[in-house]
Amino acid sequence: MGEDFDMDPRESEGNDQNDGADAIAPPSGAKPFAWRNIIAFWFLGLCNNFGYVVMLSAAHDILKQEQHQGNSTVGQNTFNKSNQYDCNPISTGAILLADILPALTVKMTAPYFIQSIHYSVKVAAVVLFGAASFLIVAFSYSVEVSVLGVVCASLASGLGELSFLGLTSFYHRSSVSAWSSGTGGAGVLGALSYAGLLQIGVSARNSLLIMLTVPFTLSVSFWLILEKRWSRVQSQVPVHDRAPLLSEPDGVPPPARQSGANLSLRQKFQLVKPLLLKYMAPLFLVYVAEYFINQGLFELIFFRNIWLNHAEQYRWFQVIYQIGVFISRSSVSIVQIHALWLLAFFQFVNVGLFLLEVLHPFLPSIWIVFAMILWEGLLGGAAYVNTFYKMSKEIAEEHREFSLGVVSQADSCGIAIAGAIAIPVHNVLCSL
Repeated sequence: MGEDFDMDPRESEGNDQNDGADAIAPPSGAKPFAWRNIIAFWFLGLCNNFGYVVMLSAAHDILKQEQHQGNSTVGQNTFNKSNQYDCNPISTGAILLADILPALTVKMTAPYFIQSIHYSVKVAAVVLFGAASFLIVAFSYSVEVSVLGVVCASLASGLGELSFLGLTSFYHRSSVSAWSSGTGGAGVLGALSYAGLLQIGVSARNSLLIMLTVPFTLSVSFWLILEKRWSRVQSQVPVHDRAPLLSEPDGVPPPARQSGANLSLRQKFQLVKPLLLKYMAPLFLVYVAEYFINQGLFELIFFRNIWLNHAEQYRWFQVIYQIGVFISRSSVSIVQIHALWLLAFFQFVNVGLFLLEVLHPFLPSIWIVFAMILWEGLLGGAAYVNTFYKMSKEIAEEHREFSLGVVSQADSCGIAIAGAIAIPVHNVLCSL
């Protein structure tokens, strides 16, 4: 921790040292700092993850969805007195899988060809899928149709994250921090807006229709605010002073450096190897633990006879979690955490504590649960932003766009595994 974040107009060159055995060199090219780009990336992060967060916040309600007088409404919560957990028939992990598997599919396949697709085309697809998700869920009359809307939100989020993280390689490295802070802001504003609108009496349908302003804002941020550096011919970056990341079997580096779009499939697989343990594994484990708590255990932690009913408690758990994520994702300019594996350890400690509370309730107040959830969110946000910030400093510039896209698979894989675990755990606990 404690390394100052560089906010100078030009990035310093040659100050970042290589981390020993991993031959991943820091960038030597300097990119100008511009506030309009920082603002644009913050809003891109906000808008890209907004729909994804709203769908997770609405998961408990989607699974209780009923048809009332031709309108899709949030089902009223009633106590299931035969079970201490007041269970839905289906775990919210099912909504989590619908919200992550399409994104994961995109992230695992697209990095190997997506660099050849123009950014305007990719962003247009993100906008369309995002708008479709709100419209489908808003006018849905069944869980099945609502899940289709969740899938659209997932496709928008996955394609957007892959595209916009790659886009940061054309800008000052503080764009990574801005993007990460924006995604954290999406968590807070997404969860808070959904819970808040329902709390003051706005219908679920109208709440989702109001959120159609989000894809519009993403369009404005990308096409009007962000400088169009990605549309120019990529600059030729000097690489003579960098340690090679790719090498031929005889140890001789390739004769020329290539951008992600020009690398062969074999070379791309070679690029992935040094990323696995250093960046992908700890991020994967943090997200497995984090989302197992969120979608496997949150709905089973229920305080009766307080000012919030079960559905409202679930929504506010999501809000508190997202506040923690936002704080930590916005903090990399103050504190950098290099020990990514330590974050994974602490997150699994959280799993043990929350599972113990589910099995043998021992916490006397929901406020203690709120504090634990805030800590959980802080850890998750710190893992995300520090992983990609370290990469922005340590990965050679001509490989950075591809590498950022590959590592973004780790969090999605972790979320998918968490959802798959949450469903059988929910079924076992609810059968007790």
